[in-house]
Amino acid sequence: MPPLSDPKNVYGDIGSGNMSAVVKNQLARVYVPNLRSNDVYVIDPETLKVVDKFKVGIGPQHVVPAYDLQTLWVANNAERTNLGSLTPIDPMTGKPGKSVPVDDPYNMYFTPDGKSAIVVAEAMHRLDFRDPKTMTVQYSIDTPSCGGINHADFSSDGRYAVFTCEFDGTIAKIDLVGRKVAGYLKLKMPSARFAEAASAGGPATEICTSSKGMPQDIRISPDGSKLYIADMEADGLHVVDIAAFKEVGFIPTGVGTHGIYPSRDGKHLYVANRGTHRIHGKRKGKGSVSVVDFATDKVVANWPVPGGGSPDMGNVSADGKYLWLSGRFDDVVYRFTTANGNVDQVKVGQEPHGLTVWPQPGRYSLGHTGNLR
Repeated sequence: MPPLSDPKNVYGDIGSGNMSAVVKNQLARVYVPNLRSNDVYVIDPETLKVVDKFKVGIGPQHVVPAYDLQTLWVANNAERTNLGSLTPIDPMTGKPGKSVPVDDPYNMYFTPDGKSAIVVAEAMHRLDFRDPKTMTVQYSIDTPSCGGINHADFSSDGRYAVFTCEFDGTIAKIDLVGRKVAGYLKLKMPSARFAEAASAGGPATEICTSSKGMPQDIRISPDGSKLYIADMEADGLHVVDIAAFKEVGFIPTGVGTHGIYPSRDGKHLYVANRGTHRIHGKRKGKGSVSVVDFATDKVVANWPVPGGGSPDMGNVSADGKYLWLSGRFDDVVYRFTTANGNVDQVKVGQEPHGLTVWPQPGRYSLGHTGNLR
């Protein structure tokens, strides 16, 4: 497979914020999948108003830009049923098309050569490689030791993908050329983590009694040498050397570390801390965003959600001025101003999850909520 881009910076030229001819005439919108109300809300990012909403399949989890940037796919995984589907959205009009039946599409990625969509069939412990246009199955890779296979990123040479295993506390290295699992790595738990329910004036940390983590989002460093893995149980980022496939560090960020998004200039990581270690139901946790310096692996800022909240998944605006995140347990979307951490909120549907900001700069999409290169 071809390399993703300049090996000195896997994010290539997207930091300029310049739109390619492919997307420059597409509507500027934020697409928000609402897991429990089975719909997508559409926000005008200039006015912060909901300008449209429409029903999709059962359990929409993420809005995923296609490899060629011409379609946005809503992944409706219809958990515990056989009614999973992908709903296409035309980014020129913002309108949905006819859904395509697909087994358990919790998330979706694309191989770096663009030849396959990778549907993450979480409940089935499986990756289904499909035609990126028709979604016809090409082949599958079973991942039996990756419970809760979840999010991914790719090596800079395009030969490997690394997926998080939410319920096993591990990550899985997938050989895309050999079409097999190349290995698993169990992530180390810290001795202490942030206290979720500390009283006023109480201790800020507690002993971490969890024997395994709950890895979520994952991102490669700009130079392609390291992976950063968000862990909801460990309250921070595991740092893994890609070549050695070995954990080399840990960065504490906040309670319930969940989503990771690089800044447009490639200097920082924005880390969403969901405010709780629980998967379901808790509201008004200690939600925040931590800003990590890529060069030092240090937290250089922390932006709390006033009054508490549950920042989850999203992305950065094309100009880099805003970080948009779903408020998973609060039925809102947050817009953080990256210059100062100020927060605006927009009311949406029930349990918003993997929203995408569109359009974004880049030549092609590797999937998720806009992992562009």
